[in-house]
Amino acid sequence: MKFHLLYRLPALLVLLLLSGCTTFTDLPPGTVLEITSPVIEEEEVTVDPFEDVEPPIDYIIGPGDTLYVNVNGRPELSSPIPASSGRLLGSRVDGRGMIRLPMVGSVEVAGLTVEQAQQRLQDAFSAYLREHWVVVEISEFRSQPVYLLGQFRNPGTYYLDRPYRLMQGLAMAGGMLETANLRSARLIRDDETLPVDIFELLNMGRSNLNVWLRPGDTLFVPDDRNQHVFVYGAVSKPGPVGMPNGILNLDQALAASGLGEMRGNVEYVRIIRSHSATRGQLLVVDLRQSQRGLAMPFPLQLGDVIYVPRSGVGNWNQAINEILPSLQAVSAILQPFVQIKFLRDD
Repeated sequence: MKFHLLYRLPALLVLLLLSGCTTFTDLPPGTVLEITSPVIEEEEVTVDPFEDVEPPIDYIIGPGDTLYVNVNGRPELSSPIPASSGRLLGSRVDGRGMIRLPMVGSVEVAGLTVEQAQQRLQDAFSAYLREHWVVVEISEFRSQPVYLLGQFRNPGTYYLDRPYRLMQGLAMAGGMLETANLRSARLIRDDETLPVDIFELLNMGRSNLNVWLRPGDTLFVPDDRNQHVFVYGAVSKPGPVGMPNGILNLDQALAASGLGEMRGNVEYVRIIRSHSATRGQLLVVDLRQSQRGLAMPFPLQLGDVIYVPRSGVGNWNQAINEILPSLQAVSAILQPFVQIKFLRDD
């Protein structure tokens, strides 16, 4: 009789294999199942764009830069030029924003444009020289770093010598490797993750996402190998759950987190899903549907945050408030959307 049932309903066997150790109830011969989605509620969520201010066109001198200063063509008063190479060496701007030159001593130039620095030095030498002229050039840019880390062909520290947009920053590091996980890429500024969608910028041509870079920005692009989802609530082993080969369904994730050892409300399992750094989705899934063979096991995506209520239906505010401390503990490996939408201080 069991053989006859499996022969008549091969879909049940497929469901059984996909959902691991899920238990199904035998159905009468001839039963026809309508396979539906276990999602009973979904809501698209976005984050507000940040204010993208265009930086000044003229370069602003800062500590670490090197200036070549030519005074009346007189080498003894100007910045040195190594005789061996002829390359402009110049005078380095120190941590206080000063350069030192013969005759005038220390002169503050940090925070000035080249034209303003030239005028300041002109004024400084006017106390000692008549009918003189001063020419200033930047021979080495070192005060405005950006950090391009992760899956770049040439990761490292780069220095801005003029205003750069995000796309130009990607090009500075030679582009990205095939292992780059663009959906998880993030732009970090002043210890805050910004809502910048590199995936849609590159793949959908959304030019409004090509934001200006600022000195001190860190652009991090992780690889696609270490993939996780995160399970919290009524489970005995909350936290990250690995996705072997990037494939995992909800039944498997909850089994790995010890759902069977707790009494959670599987009728309203809540999932926070990231589509990009700027777009996400809130889902409510009825796990009973797949357990009964009425729906295919619900496939998870990289970075999904899963919450199993302990009792009652509750709402999203209650769920987020309960898992917020846990999310803060693993914030470094969460998807950028979750960091921005739920962990950023407004």
